[in-house]
Amino acid sequence: MKFIGGFCLLLVYQLAGELVSTWFALAIPGPVIGMLLLLATLLTLGRAPDDVDAAAGALLTHLSLLFVPAGVGVMVHFALIGDEWLPIVAALVVSTALGLVLAALAMRLTIGLLGGRRSP
Repeated sequence: MKFIGGFCLLLVYQLAGELVSTWFALAIPGPVIGMLLLLATLLTLGRAPDDVDAAAGALLTHLSLLFVPAGVGVMVHFALIGDEWLPIVAALVVSTALGLVLAALAMRLTIGLLGGRRSP
């Protein structure tokens, strides 16, 4: 019974996020807003309620099943991916390099703000 209650609560947060996204015409997807609302609630409570913990644990054990639709989509559009492989590879390389550079700059900024202190 805990799973059903926790799962319903997770769906309520997703619905709340969808409503906020729709009402305020935000460019942020509703599920993301719902996750932020859930995060705010969990931070306020200081812990996850037992129902939510049970539902999240059960969902995480079957997380690999959520990758099946993405894999099927890749196989269905394999010819299109084959035709557009160069832009896809270029986007992956550029975004990876940009991510590494931005992470390095953020690390330098963080070290500079901390005054170069090192942990023991």
